[in-house]
Amino acid sequence: MYSEEDINSAVSAGALSAEAAAAFRAHMTQIRDMPRGDEENFRLINSFNDIFVAIGVIIMLVAAGAIGQAIASAMAPMTDIWTLGSNVEPTEAEIAAWSAASEWRSALTTLFAGALIAATAWPLSEFFTRRRRMALPSIILLLAFVGGCFAAAMGIGLSLGAMDNESTGALFVAGAGLLAAGAAYFHWKRFMVPITVAAGAGAAAVTVIALIVSVLYGPLELNENTVGDTLLALTFGMGLGVFAFAMRWDVSDRERTTRCSDVAFWLHLLAAPMIAHPVFYSLGVMDGADRVGVGSAIGVLAIYVLFGLVALAIDRRALLVSALAYVLVALAFLFDRFGAVELTFALTALVIGSALLSLSAFWTPIRNKVVAGLPNEWKARVPVAGVVAG
Repeated sequence: MYSEEDINSAVSAGALSAEAAAAFRAHMTQIRDMPRGDEENFRLINSFNDIFVAIGVIIMLVAAGAIGQAIASAMAPMTDIWTLGSNVEPTEAEIAAWSAASEWRSALTTLFAGALIAATAWPLSEFFTRRRRMALPSIILLLAFVGGCFAAAMGIGLSLGAMDNESTGALFVAGAGLLAAGAAYFHWKRFMVPITVAAGAGAAAVTVIALIVSVLYGPLELNENTVGDTLLALTFGMGLGVFAFAMRWDVSDRERTTRCSDVAFWLHLLAAPMIAHPVFYSLGVMDGADRVGVGSAIGVLAIYVLFGLVALAIDRRALLVSALAYVLVALAFLFDRFGAVELTFALTALVIGSALLSLSAFWTPIRNKVVAGLPNEWKARVPVAGVVAG
């Protein structure tokens, strides 16, 4: 299987002419009865060898984490106070000392495991990403490197006892997010894995949110409920920011033939839950189907339809997928409320499944109509609406 990036590379190297590449894309469009841009292509697996290597990579990363844990255990030995005997009760001082030692070991474990995982991921990326250009292992290694850097920074905060205070703890989370964002930046400059930009954007969002939370807990001294509500609003705002950033990448490749489209895909995948969760949480969907009102359920369905229109306009399905769980809860409530108690699950699955399959089958003609109704300025910014030759 060859990706758009491979085709573009062949054209750049002179192995394939631009006309031949365009003819090949047109041919595949006719065979699949769908424009290639509408398929949201992204590289995940080139062959079973990707899975084989990914398994080996995961084992190596787990081993690195286990070594980090062993180092932490050696540096912070602990006595198990619960093995002194059934007739000997540990004193409060012994329990407090054991708890402190346990927290210290956990902090060192997080620090060393994260650092070793990150240190292992980079050289593996040099071979499997930079030289072999393997998709799935590259994604795993990127997440391991950025996540390892974040964990190592968090381990430092835990070892200093910063997490005992909400405001100081949030500051360390912000610092860890900033370090992770920097790690993602350097990884992108070296390897240019499409998901890296989304990882960096997510880390940057964590940094901004944590800094604001630190202020809310510190100087403003707000209570936990107020901070929780503000956190949802911040997540929604950051989600919109990531969505706008994703659209910037999409606009730069409206034909979806370059790496920019892959970068936008992962950014949309990150933005979708950040937008969907706060919206549906505010409607009470997270309280469960038995506590959702009729108005809230109808509101969920209406918002899902709106998400569907946005997804069609920008030719991205991430919003629809991220909101599925909330729609399932809303539909289950409606079927249960109006008498179909025994068939609630079956009817919910039938309606959602049928709707998704129908939308998938007629995605291109429906999208063409949605795009046709947009203002001309918007039409020039969304991905090109494809027409399949009959």
